[in-house]
Amino acid sequence: MRTAYDKRPDHLLIVESDNSTRNVLGSFLSGRGYDAQSVSPDEVVPRFEQTRPGAVILNLAGRTALDVLTTLRDIDRRVPIVVISDRQHFALLEERASSATLISRPFDGRELEAALASALKRRTPARDADVHGSHGLGALLLGESDKMAAVRELVARVAESDVTVLVRGETGTGKELVARGLRMASARRDKPFVKVNCAALPADLLESELFGFERGAFTGAMNAKPGKFEQANEGTIFLDEIGEMSAHLQAKLLQVLQDGEFSRLGGVSEVHVDTRIVAATNCELERAVADGSFREDLYFRINVVEITLPPLRERREDIPLLVNHFLDQQSDSVSHPLRRLSDAALDFFQTYEWPGNVRELENLVKRMVVLGSEEDALEALERRQIGALARSAAEPPPLAAPAAAVDASRLTNLKDIGRTAAREAERVAILDMLERTRWNRKEAAEILGISYKALLYKIKDNRLDEAS
Repeated sequence: MRTAYDKRPDHLLIVESDNSTRNVLGSFLSGRGYDAQSVSPDEVVPRFEQTRPGAVILNLAGRTALDVLTTLRDIDRRVPIVVISDRQHFALLEERASSATLISRPFDGRELEAALASALKRRTPARDADVHGSHGLGALLLGESDKMAAVRELVARVAESDVTVLVRGETGTGKELVARGLRMASARRDKPFVKVNCAALPADLLESELFGFERGAFTGAMNAKPGKFEQANEGTIFLDEIGEMSAHLQAKLLQVLQDGEFSRLGGVSEVHVDTRIVAATNCELERAVADGSFREDLYFRINVVEITLPPLRERREDIPLLVNHFLDQQSDSVSHPLRRLSDAALDFFQTYEWPGNVRELENLVKRMVVLGSEEDALEALERRQIGALARSAAEPPPLAAPAAAVDASRLTNLKDIGRTAAREAERVAILDMLERTRWNRKEAAEILGISYKALLYKIKDNRLDEAS
């Protein structure tokens, strides 16, 4: 079976704001044997999703080029990108997107062809199994834990059907990745994937975003515009934070689920679409149904199959795998990449609660790679963890005592003072709990909300074993 990645490497997507320049570039490349399509920046994401080209050419200003490039990289890092930009923007582009091929204006045809040939050589081929099989879902929904294995199994079982799926989980657990996995393993894999954040827009703007509008529907509506549902026709639409949708839009969404039809804002005729809906929420929809803020009939319509993502603190064994993945992912964005983290850092990751889940871990690793150091990022985590430790203790010791014990006169750097005070506060909190539990380490670890292994590490690190 052929996939979007099996397309010939000469299939190109040109992104250009000016229509006449788009035509010139398209004609030039088509005349040299390339299958070239041209789109505006507003059209690039759905077209990229639908066609997954062999390469992309961005002929855009520096900041706009960076925004589009970053978005495309988040969707698929394997597609090479050539950026045509003014030389004054090269420093920014090289810093943030070193994996792209850059050429400066003005340029001639030979420069473009040479840059394109160089970019195409770096394209990573993908096998059918990578897209359709369990290996593909494993690469998208990373994790060796039993809980993530169960998620992947459920995604694979329901992907081929067109049932509506409700993805639940805390912020940052990867709900969008589940939606993309459902699309990737389904018959709609080569069709558009459209994401809409229902909490990001006011109700009136969200309605026009979802369902489009006709000319004259409101002030400023000079031309008719299709909505996200029409863009996702024959594909998949991901409705994130669906619990934030207004009652009026809930009724309209219910109509789409029941009949596959809706009317544009200001329209009189019905628009028919064939779209699979995947919804996501991090709130308790059952409570919203009980208090009347979410329609019960819509709740049952979207909750045909429910997939719940575990928080990162409930699958800590996946942390080393995720860290290595994020390190590899960021390695082409800096000139001197951070190849691995220290054992001490990984041990500390096992003690942290990760309220922001996988997204927080990804951002932390990205920060370490950019800075080329673990120190600053770990200090931030330590401060948060110490606060959590103090709150989790049944009778937390007053922080004034250890803070007063720090001899600030011997420290001149404010960061050193804060780090020393925080470390002393952690030491006192752990020692206090160990004494209360008569040095029952397992009981102390459970009360403090950290793993047994993490507690042993902290006992050794703070030399508390010498106090026993």
